[in-house]
Amino acid sequence: MSLGNEQRKFSLMVAKLITHAYEIGYEITLGDAFRDPRLHGKMGEKKAYGHTHSCHKVKLAIDLNLFKDGRYITDSTGHDELHDYWDSIGGGRRIKHDANHYSIEWQGHR
Repeated sequence: MSLGNEQRKFSLMVAKLITHAYEIGYEITLGDAFRDPRLHGKMGEKKAYGHTHSCHKVKLAIDLNLFKDGRYITDSTGHDELHDYWDSIGGGRRIKHDANHYSIEWQGHR
């Protein structure tokens, strides 16, 4: 599949994930979704924070900030539940110690 097709698929998956989060009682704010290569470097290059092969660089990853009853969740508690759903719709595997990261794989990276 082309990168453009994967980006469109990913966008729909994120919409489903956010809708699911609200349906089960969470609220979401958006974090990083695109890391511009002018600042962060192209795929495989490190210029700023983040992994050199981050899927944020190709618009296939997003960080979601999770809230419950107005309280920001800083551990993996709610994210574990959301990742189970993410897995069920074809999302990329979880990255240990990066609970709020949701992505799909691109060229072996997530």
